[in-house]
Amino acid sequence: MLSMGGSASVSQLLIAWGRGEAAALEQLTPRVYRELHKVARAYLRRGRPNQTLQPTALINEAFLRLLDQSQPVEWENRAHFYGIAARLMRMILVDYARAHHAAKRGGTGAPVTLDDCMAVSPQPPSGCAGNRRSSRPAGGSR
Repeated sequence: MLSMGGSASVSQLLIAWGRGEAAALEQLTPRVYRELHKVARAYLRRGRPNQTLQPTALINEAFLRLLDQSQPVEWENRAHFYGIAARLMRMILVDYARAHHAAKRGGTGAPVTLDDCMAVSPQPPSGCAGNRRSSRPAGGSR
């Protein structure tokens, strides 16, 4: 367990957080926030000019995804952490752009799978390529 009075390095705090020490995360967050904010601002600056996502929201979403891991991450060092955080921010921006483009193209409808269609009607849908039954006899000419 890290002592609250000592000044641990970012790498030490990451390793302690990976072991499940909540106090390490509390000490770590303010130390890495400024650097993550710079990265988030740079990514957003390169994006669309009318981007509504703010750097703080991007960082918060990245932290939520980091905290929501089923298995704790075994951090090697601060470079490993910043690399993973940067990748998460890029993934969030891609998801955000996809959602924006889907909404722009009328993508608010619920997706319907083939299984959903089959549950509605026990008969195969007419015109479905995989379920066509030829009215021609087998081996017949066109």
